[in-house]
Amino acid sequence: MHDFIVVLFAIAAGMTASGIMASIYRMMATEPQTWVGTCLHYAVMMIAGPVVLISNSTKSFREKQCSKPAYALAMALGAYWSFVTGLLIVSLAVVFRGT
Repeated sequence: MHDFIVVLFAIAAGMTASGIMASIYRMMATEPQTWVGTCLHYAVMMIAGPVVLISNSTKSFREKQCSKPAYALAMALGAYWSFVTGLLIVSLAVVFRGT
């Protein structure tokens, strides 16, 4: 049971970091015009990607442009991406805490 709770916590931590990063990026950024801007965009999307993926797929699903299996796959991919990001965050927290 403890392992399952850690998995859920990692998904929640990853989704939270993704949401915060996506919101900050949407407020501050415009369409990248330079090579450096494009590289920065991709670097930010490595963290913000799950929220962007889930929001885009939800919008497509509501507009009937996406099938249920494709939507479920996007949700699963977003959850896994959040899990990996959250696992990185939890691992860094453990390292910095010294435990």
